[in-house]
Amino acid sequence: MDAGLQRRVTLLLHEAGITVDGDQPHDIHVHDPRFYARVIAQGSLGLGESYMDGQWDAASLDGFLHQLMLAHLDERVHGWRELADALKARLFNLQAGSGSFEVGRRHYDLGNDLYQAMLGQRLVYSCGYWRDAVDLDAAQEAKLDLICRKLGLRPGQHVLDIGCGWGEALKFAAERYGVSGVGITISQEQADYARQLCAGLPIEIRLQDYHDVQETFDAIFSVGMFEHVGDKNYRGYFEMARRCLHPHGLFLLHSIGGNISRHRTDPWIARYIFPNSMLPSAVQITTAYEGLFVLEDWHSFGPDYDRTLQAWRLNIEQAWGDLDPNRYDARFKRMWRFYLAASMASFRCRHAQLWQLVLSPNGVPGGYIAPR
Repeated sequence: MDAGLQRRVTLLLHEAGITVDGDQPHDIHVHDPRFYARVIAQGSLGLGESYMDGQWDAASLDGFLHQLMLAHLDERVHGWRELADALKARLFNLQAGSGSFEVGRRHYDLGNDLYQAMLGQRLVYSCGYWRDAVDLDAAQEAKLDLICRKLGLRPGQHVLDIGCGWGEALKFAAERYGVSGVGITISQEQADYARQLCAGLPIEIRLQDYHDVQETFDAIFSVGMFEHVGDKNYRGYFEMARRCLHPHGLFLLHSIGGNISRHRTDPWIARYIFPNSMLPSAVQITTAYEGLFVLEDWHSFGPDYDRTLQAWRLNIEQAWGDLDPNRYDARFKRMWRFYLAASMASFRCRHAQLWQLVLSPNGVPGGYIAPR
């Protein structure tokens, strides 16, 4: 073990209020001294992988990561892989062609049993709306209803869900608001499930890339999908939405966002959770739809995602014993815990946001009144 590397990491952690082998919940306990060199050499990738390999623990994993982010240590230690990923993202359109389907294969097709165990009564894999909710299921229903109210959905309308997931939002809109719709997804597992869920309703589920949609719809919404589009494709995404939206319709975009414009995601997240993903900034979004849409409403409720993630963590921790240990082994569990905890920390320290935008092609006559 290199004593200099250990001292360097220990001093960095001390800047964040973290003590090695301390007694605070957010302190770190190192089990393998190779951890120190790994973090310095590989940055966030080394931190996440060393946790997956059992080289360290913290009583409060999200608390530990929150402290790191508050001190901006995640922005100060970079490994060679992160530099290589940044160059690759600059040179190539990673979300185009077959790359657009990679996240479906590697993340959303992991297994419906995993997501059913984690997400609650409804398979809604996005932030709940907790303003008046007391539990996860109520928060997700409130979010779905909020979307329908913001769009002003009415019986007989035909709507598009870009990135429909397991079909819950379309099912809710059809049952509660009397609409018909089309849902597109890049996940075969999601498409199969959504078709069964929406059987008997006027809903069509397609395994389709958003570029290939050609019809016109009375309203369009997209919930938790824009994070996979990529900055090279933002303009094309909004052009597609504008092309497919009725001139008097509304488009609702629900997306995680970042405070700074970036062109890639965290290397650990890219390798293990969401390949080819990235969080848009406000300026990247507004630049991409400039000249195509009028902004009617911008609603931010990112702290609700921390609470949503905590509920997901409680659900999955209670369910591990009922899931196949061969598919979800000890390393997978640690990977999933790190993913949820890092996401909590990011929203808790306000490095990540949750936005809902309502856009119209030409402006709502007389003005738009935003439901909350």
